[in-house]
Amino acid sequence: MSRHDGKTLGPVGRIALALLLAWALAMIVPDLRRVWDPLASVGFYANGDGLVYDETGPFARNEQSPSWRAGIRDGDRIDLEAMRCQAQTWQQCGSVLAVLGGFEYLLPGAQISVKLSPGSPSGLESTTLTAEPLKTSIVFRAIMLLNAMAGIAVVLAAAWLVWIRPGPMSWGFFLFVSWYNPSQGFVFYAFIQQWPPLLLAQDIFGSFLQGAALAGLLLFTIRAPNDRVDPQWRWLERAIPSIGLAIGILIALSYLNAFGHPTEILTRTGILTGFAVDFAAIGILLSRRRSLAPEDNQRLRWVLWGCLIGLPAFIFAEIAQETTLLETRWGDVTPNDVLIALLYLANGVFCLFVFEAVRRQRVVNVTIPLRRVTILGLSLSIPALLLHEAARELQDDLGLPGWAWLCVGALIAYAISRIHEFSVEAAERFFNRHLDRIGEELARLIASARTIGEVETHLTHGPLQHLHLTSAATFRRDGDGFARHTEGDGWEEGCERRLDASAPLLSPVVGRQRLADLGSTGERDLNLPDGAKRPIVGVPATIRGRVLAVALYGPHRSGADLDSNERALLERLGDAAAEAYVAIENDELKKRLRDFESKV
Repeated sequence: MSRHDGKTLGPVGRIALALLLAWALAMIVPDLRRVWDPLASVGFYANGDGLVYDETGPFARNEQSPSWRAGIRDGDRIDLEAMRCQAQTWQQCGSVLAVLGGFEYLLPGAQISVKLSPGSPSGLESTTLTAEPLKTSIVFRAIMLLNAMAGIAVVLAAAWLVWIRPGPMSWGFFLFVSWYNPSQGFVFYAFIQQWPPLLLAQDIFGSFLQGAALAGLLLFTIRAPNDRVDPQWRWLERAIPSIGLAIGILIALSYLNAFGHPTEILTRTGILTGFAVDFAAIGILLSRRRSLAPEDNQRLRWVLWGCLIGLPAFIFAEIAQETTLLETRWGDVTPNDVLIALLYLANGVFCLFVFEAVRRQRVVNVTIPLRRVTILGLSLSIPALLLHEAARELQDDLGLPGWAWLCVGALIAYAISRIHEFSVEAAERFFNRHLDRIGEELARLIASARTIGEVETHLTHGPLQHLHLTSAATFRRDGDGFARHTEGDGWEEGCERRLDASAPLLSPVVGRQRLADLGSTGERDLNLPDGAKRPIVGVPATIRGRVLAVALYGPHRSGADLDSNERALLERLGDAAAEAYVAIENDELKKRLRDFESKV
């Protein structure tokens, strides 16, 4: 049984979580097949009214499209009445479900029968089409692998969040990513198209799950990051189930075209409703950012930026893949399949972004992960876009088997990872130059200190002033414990002046003799600064395996956690303080020895 803040996930919740997780993974995992065995297509797209608006489909040229070779042309209209689903003709039902919707993929060799309405521009009445495999580059396959892996990671992370922290917020996030994740489930749908009743049931079930996913997004945005809802949003929380149900019904009704009824207006309304919910979620997060405590506001900023970038990326990818909105009078600006796949991948990365913000009690400034994600995006997108066409032509010329190209793709992925690692290191050096200067200046002041008090002043007040921390204090070794001999910044009168070395608060620092996060275990009996001033990290001043002092630091005044570079700076200051302690003690001993000799 899971526990978090006294909450437990009951038997019904565990069963529901297991079933939904199994369904989500069943949608995602089969998509790995696209890495070594591309799907197929009959080559045309039709809208909800049966109007053919693209005779080429996912193929690069008209001549590659089976539908174009069969004579189907733009402006043709599928005869919905003649192809409607009936209990006696389930195979015909499978055909109409396969060609309506805008992003249909089939297993190689699958056949569908198409009937066109009288008066269609092509003059064709009916034809049988055989799905032919698509040609995809190794770059596209590598990105498909990343998408599938990201989809699995996102869904598992959201399920784990429900398990450890059950509540409306975590359930809302899980429902959202179960449907809106980087993996698109094409292989899953292509496989079940062999059984039209199962495909129709999946379409209807998926419609209501999509409505639940959008409702979950709204529920998550009004409750993140602490699973508490402000009074001003309670009206929306009460309306969310009805909103999700209405969206599910609207999307489900769009499948009436399988029974002979035009539904393009319902399809467009469903798509626009989903987009409206996405933008409403962003608006809610923007309005809530000033109503939280500093540390929670930092976490909400992570959520906000994850939605500001992830949701538009997903929306643009959906528009490019499922609609013709990017086919303008000035030309077709629809991006290629590699860029669309990268946009889906961006959505997955920022879903993990949101997960981290909810999982952690305190996060670093959002600009740091944004910077690293930007470098990751550039490291992936620039080589992918440059190599896409070249890789496809090279693949055609060499005719290597699929497994060989997987090896090539692994080498490309390794090269990209090294480029990303080098770029991150260079960016960190550039953006942290001011930290290096601060560290050098504080280390110089500590080394030049004449008294222990000066060392502790520089060790506490220096980082607090330059890093804008809420509190800082130094506890010096005193027998079997540590005592505070100087006033700490942010430590009010009455706060602890002595801590045992074995206290749970200090044990991570003293035991490991290195910087460590301070846990909350055993703190109830200690009088520590509370709220935003509570110390979160401890830095030891250690020399030759002995901890001479421990400096305790609070978070940033903005509520942000200390990042890795700031922690490294504090560790260097701890080492400098240890050396200063020893140097000052040696000077004092020498002075005492000289005094004693002079008396003798």
